[in-house]
Amino acid sequence: MKKMNKIPNHIGIILDGNRRFAKKLMLKPWKGHEWGRKKLEKLFDWCKEIGIQEVTIYAFSVQNFDRPKQEFDYLMTLFNETFNDLTKEKTKLEQVQVQFIGRTWMFSQEIQDKMKSITEMTKNNGPYKINLAMAYGGREEVLDAVKKIAESVKKGKLDINKINEESFSDNLYLKSEPELIIRTGGDHRTSNFLIWQSHYSEWFFLEKTWPEFEKEDLLRVITEFSQRERRFGK
Repeated sequence: MKKMNKIPNHIGIILDGNRRFAKKLMLKPWKGHEWGRKKLEKLFDWCKEIGIQEVTIYAFSVQNFDRPKQEFDYLMTLFNETFNDLTKEKTKLEQVQVQFIGRTWMFSQEIQDKMKSITEMTKNNGPYKINLAMAYGGREEVLDAVKKIAESVKKGKLDINKINEESFSDNLYLKSEPELIIRTGGDHRTSNFLIWQSHYSEWFFLEKTWPEFEKEDLLRVITEFSQRERRFGK
């Protein structure tokens, strides 16, 4: 393996393939999400070891609310359990700032309250950041930003002639931009993930499902990333 000479500061990951992984094991499709959660815990440890400081995870899209009821209920229980664990085991997050990006108001009040609690609990933590995209969609993010800007113009707080890329970014859920994005599961599409922030991200599409993803896969991607010449249109 070639030496890594450039470690990304911020990576994004689309967690795909949990259900297909469960089917391989002859389990109910939604059972794969539990395997996916365990792998996510390992991912954060790997990123710390490697030196990646910010990770944005596509955990649940706006469209995922249309999943079959049994799977949806299972996922909500999984989110509740995960957030409970994070709230109780504060040592896991003592160096990590967590924020939730998306239309989080679409979740139950119970889950919203836990998200707010974790955000508040970790707001002064560092140097690591985890952004969990929940009830997220890239187009939805852009539309919500446009509405916020329009409201500011309407109230006279913003001069329409001063709207630029920077002011637009300030109204998004997430301002920082990932240098690379990984999608597991074999599909080669971006699926409405960070459509503004990923304009110059390096994309990597892996055949492995998310629960099959290992540290060696992450290292391989970063090694390839470090060899790419990022010209930014120049």
